[in-house]
Amino acid sequence: MLSTTYRFRPTALALGILMIGAQAQAQDKAPGESIFSLSGFGTLGVVKTDTDEARYRLTGQPRGATTEVSADVDTKIGVQVGAKFSPMFSATVQVLSKQNGYGSYQPAVEWAFAKAQFSPSLSVRVGRMGAPLFAVSDFRDVGYANTWLRPPQDVYGQVPLSHFDGADANYQVALGSSTLTFQLYGGKSDSVVTGSKVKLDSMVGLNATAELDGGFSIRLGHVQGKLTVENASLGGLVTALSKTPFASVGQEMDATKKHATFTGLGLGYDQGNVLALLEYTRRKTDSYVPSTTGWFATVGYRLGKFTPYVTLSELHQDSSNVNTSVIPAGVPVPGLAPDLRKLIDGVLQSQSTRQKTKAAGVRWDFYRNTDLKFQYERITPDGPGLFGSTTAAFGNTPVNVYSLAVDMVF
Repeated sequence: MLSTTYRFRPTALALGILMIGAQAQAQDKAPGESIFSLSGFGTLGVVKTDTDEARYRLTGQPRGATTEVSADVDTKIGVQVGAKFSPMFSATVQVLSKQNGYGSYQPAVEWAFAKAQFSPSLSVRVGRMGAPLFAVSDFRDVGYANTWLRPPQDVYGQVPLSHFDGADANYQVALGSSTLTFQLYGGKSDSVVTGSKVKLDSMVGLNATAELDGGFSIRLGHVQGKLTVENASLGGLVTALSKTPFASVGQEMDATKKHATFTGLGLGYDQGNVLALLEYTRRKTDSYVPSTTGWFATVGYRLGKFTPYVTLSELHQDSSNVNTSVIPAGVPVPGLAPDLRKLIDGVLQSQSTRQKTKAAGVRWDFYRNTDLKFQYERITPDGPGLFGSTTAAFGNTPVNVYSLAVDMVF
């Protein structure tokens, strides 16, 4: 899916507020006292598998690991600048460099928002923010903030959108000994996924999170919007189908401003030495992008500076959203395909991401603000799964994936 050029174009409104606020507040600060803060994070990671029939990669990445060690999957660096103009107004800009949908590491603005804290309970942000689709959306790129080497891809690989441009409102309220947080947001998002541009317009979403006694937490989120995939091959196929008696199949495949939803439920427990996470998500679309269900369960135990953990996860395809049974087998379409149904089924099969994963790893906090992680995964795909550059021989055979990474924050 695809891209934009280098998105070194921070949201104008957020940066405008940042500059205006800085100028206004600079007069109130004592000499040498800055309103700005600087922080960052980074990961240096390597990955290796036991197959050359496919590449292990994150969704959207063109490059990934085979039997040859690759540093392309997890390596990244981010820098964040914050500015606090007053107790009420602040702003944040984050620039991130990691392998993008073109296979380059061109730095891009991941966050650029202004925030107004109207009261201890209510805040509003405007600009570019992390797309809050998952339980760890805000820090999924910050390896040091996560127990895993990377968030489970059977869940986090379903939606390759990491940020959105728009606004959100957060409201927090105490209920007994619990804290409830509601987030309402809207706007639009885009990303490049292996050469194709994916857009979600007219986004409207709501998240509700409860922090309970005893280390328990619950999160429920839902977002909907209009999905568009800009892909020349897909567009040509849809146009060609419109000229056949099977135009309805082309309409079902078309991904131009089609309704799409994503719903997630997360449960967490973190108390003492024990941590546990469970996340269940469903993606639904009205296009050739299949509707899927993903889940994972992780359990870890802290032993001093070491945290071993295990994860089970699965990505299931609920529907291809395209009914090819209306096309009789063996129907040729001159200039398009000798067997139309076989062609369409092949396209749909290429979109299948079904797979199951068993994983185990360990985190070692060996130095201040720095950790070392090793993770082993045994992935059983049903078709291409989330792998890239698959050969005809790939599929249905478990793949062993070995990953090693150093995370840091500064």
